[in-house]
This record gives sequence, C-alpha cells and structure tokens, in this order.
Amino acid sequence: MNMRNFLSIVLISITFCSFSQTPTDYLSKEFHKERRDILRSKMPKNSVAVVFANPVRNRANDVDFIFHQDPNFYYLTGYKEPNAVLVLFSENQTDEKGNSYNEILYVQKRDARAEQWNGKRLGIEGAKQELGFAFAKNGEDFIKDAIDFKKFDKLFIEKFNDDYRNLSDAADVFDLVKSFKQKAGYNPDIFLSRPKEYLYTNIAETPIESSANVINIIDRLSSQFEDIKDDELIKQFKSAKTDAIRKDIKQKITLALQPKTNIDLTFLPSNLATMREIKTEAEIKLITKAVRISAIGQIEVMKAMKPHMSEMELQGIHEFVYKKYGAEYEGYPSIVGAGNNGCILHYVENNQTQVGNELVLMDLGAEYRGFTADVTRTIPANGKFTKEQKEIYDLVYNAQEAGIALYTIGTSMQAPNQAARKIINEGLFKLGIIKSIDEKHNYFPHGTSHHIGLDVHDPGNYENFEENMIVTMEPGIYIPIGSPCDKKYWGIGIRIEDDILVTKNGPVNLSAEAPRTTEEIEKMMAKKSVLDAFVLPDLDK
Repeated sequence: MNMRNFLSIVLISITFCSFSQTPTDYLSKEFHKERRDILRSKMPKNSVAVVFANPVRNRANDVDFIFHQDPNFYYLTGYKEPNAVLVLFSENQTDEKGNSYNEILYVQKRDARAEQWNGKRLGIEGAKQELGFAFAKNGEDFIKDAIDFKKFDKLFIEKFNDDYRNLSDAADVFDLVKSFKQKAGYNPDIFLSRPKEYLYTNIAETPIESSANVINIIDRLSSQFEDIKDDELIKQFKSAKTDAIRKDIKQKITLALQPKTNIDLTFLPSNLATMREIKTEAEIKLITKAVRISAIGQIEVMKAMKPHMSEMELQGIHEFVYKKYGAEYEGYPSIVGAGNNGCILHYVENNQTQVGNELVLMDLGAEYRGFTADVTRTIPANGKFTKEQKEIYDLVYNAQEAGIALYTIGTSMQAPNQAARKIINEGLFKLGIIKSIDEKHNYFPHGTSHHIGLDVHDPGNYENFEENMIVTMEPGIYIPIGSPCDKKYWGIGIRIEDDILVTKNGPVNLSAEAPRTTEEIEKMMAKKSVLDAFVLPDLDK
C-alpha cells in the first residue's frame, strides 16, 4: 500500500469516527441506580412503585413533537425513549425460574422498520448493558405479566394526566397505562384533590372550638377551587349552626380521609422532590455547563444587538450558541420581549420585527444533557440605558443582590423574595410610581426563587436552603403602557435572573459570566460581534 492510499484510509476513518461520535457526558448508569436505591430505601415493606415514561405528543397531522422524557422517569432510569415503565419493589421478588430481582424496566421493543424511520432503540440488551438493569423486558411483557399489584400494602404512582394517544404500537404508553389501571383496580373517583385533601385534613385535625379558623381557609380556597366550593361536606361544615353538627360532619370527613385503596399518589412526588432539590456533584457539573452556555448566549447577543433586529433574530442568536455548544434543546420556550412586550411575563411570540431603541428582556435557558438553565438579562437595544431605564434597572439589581446574599444554608427560601420586595417597594415609592411603601401593586407580580435541574421549575419542598441546591434569583419590575404612574416609565419591563448554587462558603452565582450592572452591559454592548459581517440576501427585492 502506498503512502497516499494509506493516508486516504486514515482520513476516511477519522472522518467516519468524527461523524459517528455521540455525547458521552450524560449522567452515568451508576447515578440512576443510586437514585433508585435511595427511593427504595424510603419505601415501606411490601410496597411497589410504578413510574411511566412520557408519551409521544402530536404537533399536527402526522408530525409529532420531538420526544422529551418525563424528568422523574429519566432521573430514575436514564432511559430517553417513550413507551416504557419502571417497576420498583421494596423487597426482592422471585420469578418463575427462581431468579431474584427488585426492579424491572420495560422498554420499547427493537423493531427494524421503526428504527429505520426514527432511530435505533436500546431494547432489552441495551437497557441491561447501557443502563445497568439486571432485569429488563419489552413493553408488551408488562401487559402480559401477571403482576398482582393488589397484593402490596402500598402501590406508589404519580397522578395520571391521561393525555396519551392510542398509537399503532401494541405497547405504547396508552396501552401500558390502560393495562396497569386494570391490574391495579385504579379508580380516579376515590382520590381527593390536593386542595380538598388539605382542607379535609385541616377540618379533621382542628379542634371544634377553633372552627372559625378553618372556615377562613374554606372561604379562601373556595374562590380558587370549584371542587371545594361544590363539596357537600365542606358546605355543611361551614353552615353548621352548632358544634354538635360540626362534630358529626368532622367524623364523616375523617372517614373520607381514610384510604380505600392501596394506591398512593403522594409518596413519589414528595420523595422525588426531596431527592431532586439537592444536587449531586455530577448534576452540578451538568447544570453549571447549561448555565454557562446560557450566559455566553447572553454575552454574544449583547455584542450583536442592533435596533433594526427582530425579537426572533435575537432568539436565534441565543439558540445558535446553545447548539454550538451541543445543548440539545431549550429548557423552556424562549422569551425575547422588546419594550412593552417585556412586561408580559411569559411572552413567547417573539415576533416584533424591530426592537428599536427599547429595552429588550431576554429570558432563555439551554438544556444540556437533560438539565436546564434559566438566565435573564434586560439590555437597551441601542447600547445605552436612558435615565428612567437605569433607575428601574438599578432598583431590580439592588433587590437581586440583597436576595442572593441570603442564599445561605439554613435560611428560609422565602427570605430572598421578602428582601427583594422590600427594596423594590421602597424604590418604587421613592420614584413616585407607588403612593406608599405598603401600596398593593402589580409591578412585581411573581416570586424570586425556584429550583432548576431536569425541569426549569424543578420540584422541591421550598423550606430552607441546603447545601448543593441550585435556585434562581429573579426579581423584576414591569410597568406596562397605561399604568397609573408617570408616562416616562411606561413600557419598561426589567427582570434579572441568575442561577445560584448554595455552598458551605456562601452563594455562588453560576451565571455571573453574563454582565449584570448597567455599566458592564453597556461596556459589553460596545464590543464588536462576530455576527456583524453576517448579512443574508434580501428576499423581498
């Protein structure tokens, strides 16, 4: 073989390898196994947990949305395909061949034709080798297997959303759930809604002489939840004329709280929330990368932004940066709102054709290996803040700084919100936007803090900060056109959001890379962008 042919073969091999490479920095199978072991350790004796994968959801006609796994299912398994179910037992079980097991992952069956169209499936062997399951079966086996769910003292599931389509596959999530409900004797009518269960529990545990306190709760919740407003026992308790009548109704409510089934809808959400709110080293590494990608997206847009650009174009720059770094998705619909659009909290149309000289609020987050960031910056499209814009911006910034300082172990998670709200109210009063510090207003209508992780609003208990939580800090001020204040502030919407890691040594701002002060932002916006020379043909000429 001559040297030229040899080098050609090497080049082809290198090229093939580069094209066939797939990411390797996902969570390890050991991570997911550890999560299952921790959850199993919390399960009482003679119990079983059943967790379903997300369904495939339809976009339109014969086009489906890109599949995204249920975060709890992924957390416990690492499996990224639909039409699957995890069964987790508190104690070892024995199959007909005498094999011992304490978990089974049912997966999509390998199918050459389906894989030709939609990509390779892991199948049983993949689930064993790549995900580390000793016992794995096809989804159709879940339907065939005679698991007696009724024999367990407790059967833990999550509430069904019942938004599954019945596809042509004989073992899609629709069929898996249908089969499970039949085997478990599932009857949704026997379950109390969470608000009703909360109220029933209050009535059952509150002394009769303190019934007035419960009635206040009834009045508050009745305006929010129809099932409480229309509940006969609650209506009878509220209208009762004597304590004796209330005592009788209280006994009926106590009886209604007693379980009529072995199915429990609260164990999994509660325990998984507790587990997921504290991040492991592996999770922190991936979240930090997602956050840094998002922060760099903000930086590149600061340098590229021009008044003639559209909201959608700015969104595209952010998301191009995400893809450049290998982030698979956006963690949530991207928000890019210029001027008054920035006063709409979840503005996702992003269709204003020119941002002009307005402030532009940009709330976006990359999803990297399943974990999502949540970073917001608000910047002037022309590169310079006006006096009024700077007044409001600095108020939000100071509120955020005060909140971040409270992200310390043992501090109430409500404290940052309270601190931010105090600073914003005092500032709005000083600017004459509100008439008193205690005035009720809608200029700051949301809280400041939520967990991030596999969900942009990751589950948690929201009690006190603990080490290795990652929580946003996002105060904001929104003054829509027509607000009852000086017109010079109309159309200003500002939110600053960062992702904060709680550590023994205090808070660490993972998204600090993206400039936050007005001075830093203006300095960054004065820099040249690599996109300045990127000009496409005008299609309207």
